[in-house]
Amino acid sequence: MLPNLALVLGGAASGKSRYAESLIENSGLDRIYLATSQVWDDEMSLKVEAHRQQRGPGWTTIEAPMAVGDALRRCPAGAGILLDCATMWLTNVMLAEADLAAAEAALLAGLHAAPGPVVVVSNEVGQGIVPDNPLARRFRDAQGRLNQRLAAQAELVVMVTAGLPMALKGVLP
Repeated sequence: MLPNLALVLGGAASGKSRYAESLIENSGLDRIYLATSQVWDDEMSLKVEAHRQQRGPGWTTIEAPMAVGDALRRCPAGAGILLDCATMWLTNVMLAEADLAAAEAALLAGLHAAPGPVVVVSNEVGQGIVPDNPLARRFRDAQGRLNQRLAAQAELVVMVTAGLPMALKGVLP
């Protein structure tokens, strides 16, 4: 059984998305995929298509690059919702130079009001070197703060490394 909110963290290509998908798939609920990425080039297009193929059929995809809180509220009641990912959402918000505090508040309120359990995927970006430019440093810090807020609200927090999940908060289903 899924908690109301689960957070799945990991580095790039750690297996976090696949693990998060399995949580929704194993719940037996209808599957909603909230996609936050925007396709700006061929490489990203290929990555998005690979994720679609990995998920397979049976998922309803909702594109929500920025207004995730609103998209969460519009999901059908009782469906399992996968938000993939908070890192791309944050990127979109920061590159749009939107009000980050207001956007985060709307996201967290949307997660609280979601009509079904939500699994959020997010990157852990703070374990590498200090970035060499101000935007990258602001992003790293904002991502760390966002992950902390998500983790505080979540009932289950999982770190995935090399495809292996480890519960940081709560118990693995």
